[in-house]
Amino acid sequence: MTLTLHLSPDLEQYLAQEAQQSGLTLEALALQLLSDVVLKQRKTEAANLLQSWLGSEEKAEQQETGKYLIQALDEDRLSDRTLFPPELKGITW
Repeated sequence: MTLTLHLSPDLEQYLAQEAQQSGLTLEALALQLLSDVVLKQRKTEAANLLQSWLGSEEKAEQQETGKYLIQALDEDRLSDRTLFPPELKGITW
C-alpha cells in the first residue's frame, strides 16, 4: 500500500533527524512509528479486557484467572521484558 503524507517542514525535519540518528530510512522510521502505535492500541485493548474480567461478579475467580493470564503472557515471551510490570499496575493496565 502506498500512502502519501504532507508533513509540515518542522515535522519533516524532526523525522529526518530521528531516522538519521536511528540509522533508518525515513520510510522505515515512519513505518516503525505507525506499527508502535497499532501495537500500543492492541495492548491497551487487551489490558482493558483483562481489567473488565477482573471486575465482574465472580471477582475472586476472575482475579485468579487474570493473574494467571498476566503471568502466562509475561512468561511466554522471547524478551526478558514483561508486558505487565507490577510497578505499572493501575497506570498503564
